[in-house]
Amino acid sequence: MADLGPSELIIIAVVLVLLFGAKKLPDAARSVGRSLRIFRSEMTAAHQEAESAPPSTEDQARQLEERAAQLRAQAAAQREQHT
Repeated sequence: MADLGPSELIIIAVVLVLLFGAKKLPDAARSVGRSLRIFRSEMTAAHQEAESAPPSTEDQARQLEERAAQLRAQAAAQREQHT
């Protein structure tokens, strides 16, 4: 895609003013800015929630398996000490 030069940008601005009117453009820009702010804050909140979420079922299963292996090793070591 070609870069837009100053003349193309002026033409786009004139077309926007003709389509929407000079009064509605600032309101439209303001509402787009507000929407972007809300979107960013929601994405940040979702990201933080995902990071602080409890471990997945697979992670919990892996941790339980590791703990079970540790307990079996401890039990085996205790049996060896008693015999």
